[in-house]
Amino acid sequence: MTASSPISDARQTLKRSANRDWLRALQNTAAIEKNPREILGRAFDAAAARRADATAVVDERERVSFAEFCARANRMSRWALQENLRKGEVVALAMGNCVDYAAIWLGLTRVGVVVALANVNLAPPALAHCLRVAKAARVIAAPAFAKSCEEAVALLEAPIEVSTYGVETDLHARLTQISSQPLRDDEERDVTILDPALYIYTSGTTGLPKAAVVTHRRLMHWAHWFAGLADMGPGDRMFNCLPMYHSVGGVVAVFAPLLAGGSVVLRARFSASNFWADVVAERCTMFQYIGELCRYLLQASEDGATPRHALRIAIGNGLRGDVWEPFQTRFAIPRILEFYAATESNFSLYNVEGEPGAIGRIPPFLGQSAQIFLVAHDEETGLPKRDGAGRCIPCKADEAGEAMARIETNDGGRGAFEGYVGAAENEKKILRDVLEQGDAFMRSGDLMRKDTRGFFYFVDRIGDSFRWKGENVSTLEVAEVLLRAPGVLDANVYGVDVPGHEGRAGMAALVVGEDFELERLRLHLEQSLPAYARPLFLRIGRTLAVTETFKHKKKDLVDAGFDPARTADSLYFAPAGATYLALDAEIFDRICAREIRL
Repeated sequence: MTASSPISDARQTLKRSANRDWLRALQNTAAIEKNPREILGRAFDAAAARRADATAVVDERERVSFAEFCARANRMSRWALQENLRKGEVVALAMGNCVDYAAIWLGLTRVGVVVALANVNLAPPALAHCLRVAKAARVIAAPAFAKSCEEAVALLEAPIEVSTYGVETDLHARLTQISSQPLRDDEERDVTILDPALYIYTSGTTGLPKAAVVTHRRLMHWAHWFAGLADMGPGDRMFNCLPMYHSVGGVVAVFAPLLAGGSVVLRARFSASNFWADVVAERCTMFQYIGELCRYLLQASEDGATPRHALRIAIGNGLRGDVWEPFQTRFAIPRILEFYAATESNFSLYNVEGEPGAIGRIPPFLGQSAQIFLVAHDEETGLPKRDGAGRCIPCKADEAGEAMARIETNDGGRGAFEGYVGAAENEKKILRDVLEQGDAFMRSGDLMRKDTRGFFYFVDRIGDSFRWKGENVSTLEVAEVLLRAPGVLDANVYGVDVPGHEGRAGMAALVVGEDFELERLRLHLEQSLPAYARPLFLRIGRTLAVTETFKHKKKDLVDAGFDPARTADSLYFAPAGATYLALDAEIFDRICAREIRL
């Protein structure tokens, strides 16, 4: 008989206790609908009262107690009142990961201000677009991002104020003069769980970033739900190096542990060389991951000693099956809680049992209230297939199809699709007459398969976006930037698989004129796109194939990838943001062997 390992024993325990985790999450969230005025800011007040002197949030500069974090949020609430910011008015926040990031938006949303979490990697034109769609009234920016924000504001039709926030800024000095005491009854506003709290930007599947609406209800559900599933408590310390302008890094990884009385350790960015030292030094019991992060850690520590950490759980998404088991075994992680969700989505999945490679499963007792459908996908049209009656075709077991969930209500309840700022964008995500006349479903834009045991597995993204370095990249946005570059006549952008890497790397097939220069293109892309969105690979040829309706064909380009043996076109590669170099068979083999870091 083969001896069991600590990891296999832990998995068996998880499978036995999965129902208890689900029950805990359901109990945590059961009272949300009954107390509509209990928004996150007020819920944090209660946590702070219980844990006043305990450490709440730690970053690279300071350690802040629950009482001090609450005090900073209170000052921001009163600042908003003094500035006469109305309920529903929008303030954009452009800062890196730090204690004040969460305190600022918690304080503003407490009095009904909506905070748009700006992606600080965006170039000014894209940032201006984000400010415009959110109808932002002003911007609060860290000193490092103030110039970019000012350049973005200069592109708007009407100027708005940019307030710089930092230790030695006027705004910081003013806040120190504002009372940090709990808000009085006459200072409170009528803010409920149905009111919008945040706009979080997502690439979606087409065009420039979209502002997804996140209500106070969803903030409460996210925080309490994950605290329940992971059994978080006062003894837990979460390590979080994911961007705080995203829903996971900025909401789930921060407020799930805080509401449970635990602590959060923030880092400005992920560092493979410092990760384990930080986790060990800060005595972290949990960390928030994306699959790419786990793969980097595995590659960076193949021959090193196992760090003597105190981790009991890793929580995140995008951990593929080929990395899961080596990562969990190599670093002795007792439990991995993988989940699938999107900021704007009306459904999510959770792999509570720790099944390697799966993104989740719906337990039988939730089967009727949390139905997710997989429908057959037509690669040529990019739409679900329809039968003779015009209805979508459900997938069989282990058959890949697009995941979607029925839109049950529009009042913030279960199955509601809160969508984006702008009705036109919402309609693009809604599919009608799916299973019966008059029904409406939210399209995920993701292909999944479901096995005979009910576990869901991620297969691929659909349409005009791909994921790289933990970020969604809009192919249309990148193509528009390329077409503004000198000498580029036509462009088709897509993602390609790279061995040993999560997601897909950006690649662009181009038709160029005589005045085209690679170095000018590189400089143009550097000024216009964040690093993760710049194409790593270029394919330059005479023409680009199109469909009968003159849409670019992508399938053959994606299949060929960046392999010189698959095309006679000229291929180029830009290692780590350097200038583009000719890509030959030797470089191709070195990339595939992971000898060249992307």
